[in-house]
Amino acid sequence: MEKTYRNIFKEIGKTDEEIDKKLKESIFTFFEDKEEKIYSSSDDMGYLTDTGNNDARTEGMSYGMMMCVQLDMKDEFDRIWKWSKKYMYMSEGENEGYFAWSCSTDGKKNAYGPAPDGEEFYAMALFFASHRWGDGEGILEYSREAKDILRACLHKGENGRAGHAMWNKDNAQILFVPGCPYTDPSYHLPHFYELFSKWSYEEDREFWARAAQASREYLVKACHEKTGLCAEYANFDGTPMNKKLPWGNFGTFFSDAYRTAANIGLDAEWFNKDAGHYAVPLKMMKFFGTDLEACRCSYEIDGTPIERPVLHPLGLLATMAQSSLAIPYSDDENSDFAIARKWVEWFWNQPMRKGVRRYYDNCLYMFALLALSGNYRIW
Repeated sequence: MEKTYRNIFKEIGKTDEEIDKKLKESIFTFFEDKEEKIYSSSDDMGYLTDTGNNDARTEGMSYGMMMCVQLDMKDEFDRIWKWSKKYMYMSEGENEGYFAWSCSTDGKKNAYGPAPDGEEFYAMALFFASHRWGDGEGILEYSREAKDILRACLHKGENGRAGHAMWNKDNAQILFVPGCPYTDPSYHLPHFYELFSKWSYEEDREFWARAAQASREYLVKACHEKTGLCAEYANFDGTPMNKKLPWGNFGTFFSDAYRTAANIGLDAEWFNKDAGHYAVPLKMMKFFGTDLEACRCSYEIDGTPIERPVLHPLGLLATMAQSSLAIPYSDDENSDFAIARKWVEWFWNQPMRKGVRRYYDNCLYMFALLALSGNYRIW
């Protein structure tokens, strides 16, 4: 039996025509609009630009591939994948088998280290491409490419192989970077790991099933029991990773952390396996209250305000709206869904971001748009 996906926009009264129009306009802005697009292409390749940093990142490239497979945009998908393999993939050295997390838009590597959220999104998008369009040849044999990425993620450093794995084998938690002693709560995607446990190389499937459960349980610990907020980087026990790093302090609720609520919403939609983490979105909605200005402030995870302006308020709004997938529909004005409805309405009425900082916000905007319209699916 084919799975039915919620269309929360319809649940709050939007028509099919209105939803279709919003989708088409947003897709055009993101992929084609000369002034505001994120995607660029030439010859047979394409890339997404982080407009705030003027580079291409595995985060955005893999996000773009996920959007394209959900939207049945095979040409753009293949172009982004070809660019990723030509310029970002590392075929030798300690990080052989991974992708350089940042490249200049001319293809030159800015770094020779990977960011695990890129690898997990690449693998999931490739599996979906295989199932939706069928495998091709070479690097377009999507399912083999996906399985090889996951094999590298788990087995580097074993049997004399150079480098480090992207997951801690003892606790089954994803790492912020390979070999480091902490994680990033927004990297935890149990709904992806459920599918990896079915489609990865057979010897890895048991681990991915364990990782799915471990991540669900971890998110309960990482998200504050009252506010629902989590830190950008966190220890394996869920506490904020407050050690100051050379590039800043990431033990607070800031840009990376916004994605956690959206991920929880999608996990609820795809699998409905609640380990207690499905309560997080409602806690966050109640914490922020009815004033959208609360989304323009930074916080400790206990809700203490920080004198630090947010960089991506639209991204936070989008992820909060997407997280409503974890809250069952009700037409009762006093229900939990009545609270979620406000966030979805706020998101619906908010245009895509323009200007230099639009990349991250508009990526999260596109994912929320897909998810809330029932178009972020398992393929």
